[in-house]
Amino acid sequence: MNFEYSDKTKQLQARLDEFMDAHIYPNERAYHEEIAAGDRWRTLALIEELKTKAKAAGLWNLFLPEVSGLTNLEYAPLAEIMGRVFWASEVFNCSAPDTGNMEVLERYGSPAQKERWLRPLLDGEIRSCFAMTEPEVASSDATNICASIVRDGDEYVLNGRKWWSTGAGDPRCRLAIFMGKTDPSAPKHLQQSMILAPMDAPGVRVERNLFVFGFDDAPNGHSEITFEDVRVPASNLLLGEGRGFEIAQGRLGPGRVHHCMRLIGVAERSLELLCRRAKARVAFGKTLAEQGVVRQWIAESRSEIEQARLLVLKTAWMMDAVGNKAARREIAMIKAVVPRVALKIVDRAIQAHGGAGVCEDFPLAQFWITARMLRIADGPDEVHLESIAKMELKG
Repeated sequence: MNFEYSDKTKQLQARLDEFMDAHIYPNERAYHEEIAAGDRWRTLALIEELKTKAKAAGLWNLFLPEVSGLTNLEYAPLAEIMGRVFWASEVFNCSAPDTGNMEVLERYGSPAQKERWLRPLLDGEIRSCFAMTEPEVASSDATNICASIVRDGDEYVLNGRKWWSTGAGDPRCRLAIFMGKTDPSAPKHLQQSMILAPMDAPGVRVERNLFVFGFDDAPNGHSEITFEDVRVPASNLLLGEGRGFEIAQGRLGPGRVHHCMRLIGVAERSLELLCRRAKARVAFGKTLAEQGVVRQWIAESRSEIEQARLLVLKTAWMMDAVGNKAARREIAMIKAVVPRVALKIVDRAIQAHGGAGVCEDFPLAQFWITARMLRIADGPDEVHLESIAKMELKG
């Protein structure tokens, strides 16, 4: 294995760093101020302005190999840089859930589906959501998903209640990729299908935007949505009936690298903030950096970041070399390991900042929430660990 970054990646890293220094970090406070200044659920002028600048700088759609020409291994360190500010990925059109949805449309969409939905998503003109998780069942076992997709002539009729559909609260959200059962009598992994549902279709209702540890995550949000007798053309079905799990596996591989490398960026920035605070703050007659326990936090954090990054890079390399299916053990490992590592490091940084660490003056509280949420949103740790154990026991 060779994890040396390619020349192309190094050049893009330098350009991304320059863009972050010039346009992202100086606007962190402005981002929150714009949200607080009026209707929280509106398109932000700051984001749209920065998207125009990113596109002009050639820092656009870097996540998608078919567009950027980057492999998973080449993209991973770029995602890390974007992860240092939780809203930065959107500026480069590299934010979830749009990235996963664009991957689905690129790999499994028909020419007509790509023209109708993929093109405006790639251009950053609209946003999308992924309607899979349901409040009535344990969705960590996706075979429990009970929403229905029923054929009726030239249409499918969709019924179900979904929640934690990230981005559905955004006024730019125009599309939901809806997962449901087309044949409840089929083998359990062939019952599910995915279909494209316009958000303005009759019967689609955003019931509420959910709070995450007290944060509403405006203007994107995480919504609960009702689909009641929603009719969409049969041509909106993705790939074919019963192929929902197949699509899900294709979608969730690259997306995990994106999430995990962004979390490496979260951990790196948290460690930087920890070190800066430790050198500047004095308690009991000496700086925090001179306290043995804080020095231990710093050393352990650096070691853990390096280990987690190497595991993610190995996973990305395997996905490129042998495919997502062959890398499924490594994908499961990063999903279990990286959020916990990031969470631990953010927590140490919060502790060193005291009261400042849990308020809006620093990004640490948002970092903690993001890392903690991903231990569930990307599938519970226990599910990933069970998968790893099964593969180990098979030998």
